[in-house]
Amino acid sequence: MALDKMRNIGIMAHIDAGKTTTTERILYYTGKIHKIGEIDDGQATMDWMAQEQERGITICSAATTTYWKNYQINIIDTPGHVDFTAEVERSLRVLDGAVAVICAVDGVQPQTETVWKQADEFSVPRLCFMNKMDRIGADFFGSMDDVAEKFGVQTLALQIPIGQGQDFEGVIDLLKMKELRWSADDEGETIIESEIDASRIDQANEWKEKLIDTVASSDDELAEIYLEGGEITVEQLKAAIRKATIQRIFVPFVMGSARHNQGVQPLIDAIIDYLPCPTDVPAAKGIKIKKDESEEVEVPCDATKMPLGLVFKIQYDREMGPLCYVRMYSGKLQAGTQIFNVNKKKRERVNRILRMHADKSEPMDSLQAGDIAVFIGLKLAQTGDTIGSEAFNVLLEQPTFPQPVISVALEPESMSEKDKMNETLEILSREDPTFTSHEDAETGQLIISGMGELHLDVLVTRMKDDFGVKCNVGAPQVTYRESVGGTAQASEDFSRVLAGKENTAGLTITVENLPTGTGNSYECLVKQNNIPDEIMEAIKNGFMNALDSGIKYGYPCTDVGVKVTAIDYNELTSTTFAFEACAAQVFDKACNAANPQILEPVMNVDISCPKEFVGPASSQLSQRGGNIMGQDSKTTGEVIHAQAPMANMFGFTTNLRSATQGRASFSMEFSHFQIKVGGLNVGY
Repeated sequence: MALDKMRNIGIMAHIDAGKTTTTERILYYTGKIHKIGEIDDGQATMDWMAQEQERGITICSAATTTYWKNYQINIIDTPGHVDFTAEVERSLRVLDGAVAVICAVDGVQPQTETVWKQADEFSVPRLCFMNKMDRIGADFFGSMDDVAEKFGVQTLALQIPIGQGQDFEGVIDLLKMKELRWSADDEGETIIESEIDASRIDQANEWKEKLIDTVASSDDELAEIYLEGGEITVEQLKAAIRKATIQRIFVPFVMGSARHNQGVQPLIDAIIDYLPCPTDVPAAKGIKIKKDESEEVEVPCDATKMPLGLVFKIQYDREMGPLCYVRMYSGKLQAGTQIFNVNKKKRERVNRILRMHADKSEPMDSLQAGDIAVFIGLKLAQTGDTIGSEAFNVLLEQPTFPQPVISVALEPESMSEKDKMNETLEILSREDPTFTSHEDAETGQLIISGMGELHLDVLVTRMKDDFGVKCNVGAPQVTYRESVGGTAQASEDFSRVLAGKENTAGLTITVENLPTGTGNSYECLVKQNNIPDEIMEAIKNGFMNALDSGIKYGYPCTDVGVKVTAIDYNELTSTTFAFEACAAQVFDKACNAANPQILEPVMNVDISCPKEFVGPASSQLSQRGGNIMGQDSKTTGEVIHAQAPMANMFGFTTNLRSATQGRASFSMEFSHFQIKVGGLNVGY
């Protein structure tokens, strides 16, 4: 397939805005599925995981390929729930364009803001599909203004509605200047096109004028024709809209009701007409690794160049093992050949390449630049790894993942289950980088950490149901962080005789507090003239492990800078073991002198409730140490924006429901770490 005939798109939105339903309809009309699956019946094609069907939410970003009017569309359906932010993030990393599904009743919701910001970060051009136009309270123009206001973008209506809410009949296409309705007899397959009714012609002309005005202001050629009073053709308008959408000058809007099969075909047309192909977007950035330095290079999307791809997702299949979803950025990779994993510096064989359709697949001979497919046979690859060849040693920019903020203890029911549990945890953490596990040094318990209660609940249920692991789960606990409040210097000499051989090491370091959100840093200021590389590596490993192990309570450190200022190396007695041990000791010494602090995660909380319950909902939050940051009014009620410590939010759902007669709901996502007042009570 020629690159200009290819679209890599994602469908993103707030939970319950109708992403998966919209994707189901796209697959139905493009002929990939022959029966429409409903989420409410647990039958959606893209939600193929047992749990997704049970809960009616999308957890994994399923990838599928479909065809429309000789164009190939690779669709990635992303989760809307905040606990699965990493899934959204890694999907956006490999997309060229996105469709934001917005609920016509609720407008911009909290998670819409999160995914929109993530799409901005990756400069993803997007168009909006205003869904649920047939629901009571639907307001196309109000919700479109909400998008413009919240995100500071210029909006462009390509259609206007014929009736809204229960009166919604169809749309007026402003480019063709025709009324479109969908036949209920064949599930919306037939589009009934008619002339614009006299009662609606004035409104249609007014919006057509606005459309031409907006488009012409972004295109000099059209502006000239417009000012001279000339006729602008539909083709000229489409070309200008495409150009401006790709440059992110404005966001085009189409609408419909995916659940009732209205408005989906024009959405697919808009994807092809206005979203970019792989060569329309700027070349991917990579880091070329040389022996002593690295430089940033561009990786143009060209099948004749050296092969380079990014593993953006891993899914485990019982029969085939790990399925590695790969976006190729350059060159071409054949099935059955060896590839080089640039991150792991190891070679692996691609046994098979599959074109995925949700959970079904078809084999391919090769994968070339611009395309997305699944590689079978890669045992070492992890999410975010770059694959290619040794001759082209370039690392594609890696996705960054948020820190886990909530933990539970896991215990196998019997010792024989322990190995199975460890294997399963390894598989799950390869799939999901925001899911981590470690053994508590004091209690010997296995602790797993994730992004929220739902995230961990889903992972534990998968362990039990999909992998058959029998285990007991403890109550959720907050994952704290440790840091330092100041700067301190420390020196340490290590000397120990093991098996008759002396092991010595000496280090002097400075630890310092870094600005919030920076993460940890390590720097060696010593010139290594006579010190072997393995010793330098051992020193670095020692500090990295120490940063993971914490200072006082065993929680990982954050925002701590370590600088090595002196190394006492003796070529006869110094060993890697001695330097690793010395690093751990000097780190403890320096951190304890630098005012160690415990940090707790603070969450952004958004509560949606009717006006009359704003008082009770706010007071529930204040009782838990929350700070109200602001409030928005929507047609469906009020949205309270607040921040609260994660530790105080367990069980909040029950209290909120009882205080608001079950009429309020809330969503929560990680914001930042802050110093915990009063330190940490042991056994908290």
